[in-house]
Amino acid sequence: ALEKKVVKSKVGEKVGLPCCHEIPSSESLHNYRVYWQKNITKVVLAYAEGKKIAKHNRYENRTEMDTRNLTLWISPVEIPDNGPYQCVVQHLRFSQNSFVVCDEPVTLFVTAEFSKPNVTAEVSDHSCESTEMVVRCSSHGGFPKPRISGTLNNASVVWNASWVSESSLSPYNVTGELRLNVTKDSNITCTIEYNGLAKSTSLLLSR
Repeated sequence: ALEKKVVKSKVGEKVGLPCCHEIPSSESLHNYRVYWQKNITKVVLAYAEGKKIAKHNRYENRTEMDTRNLTLWISPVEIPDNGPYQCVVQHLRFSQNSFVVCDEPVTLFVTAEFSKPNVTAEVSDHSCESTEMVVRCSSHGGFPKPRISGTLNNASVVWNASWVSESSLSPYNVTGELRLNVTKDSNITCTIEYNGLAKSTSLLLSR
């Protein structure tokens, strides 16, 4: 099976997507056509016979291609850059005939950092035995869609979570809510997980 190439990057960084072909030192870009495409339909950058023939306006002034190893450089990375790319290389043997040297997918995973979770608690009801509290945890501005988890005195709790995002390629805001009966001073922790990263905040709930 073809090993899927995956590249990870954070918003604002410079990232290089590797191509499946390197032009030998005996040749130059003039013998080739190179297409970098996204989602197979969108041409990000294309070269033919050494000249740039196409570029996508969303990548204007943010992309360049290495003329030897054909790496596509994107800087600064934005959330909508997330997704599958393909490098298609054609060799121009004779004036009319070209053959495909390679076309291989590479996936870019873009991560945007979430804010440190903000945890608040308000008392909704109070009796001798227990205090009823509404605990909220929120974090914003990150990507991709996060998981929200938590613990109460080291036992896991399930947040009633909601996510807000303008589109599947926009930053996410996440909010979790818990209703708790607190009978003693307790420690609540909220954790936001995304793309293998995690951020946590703890709060002491005083009875």
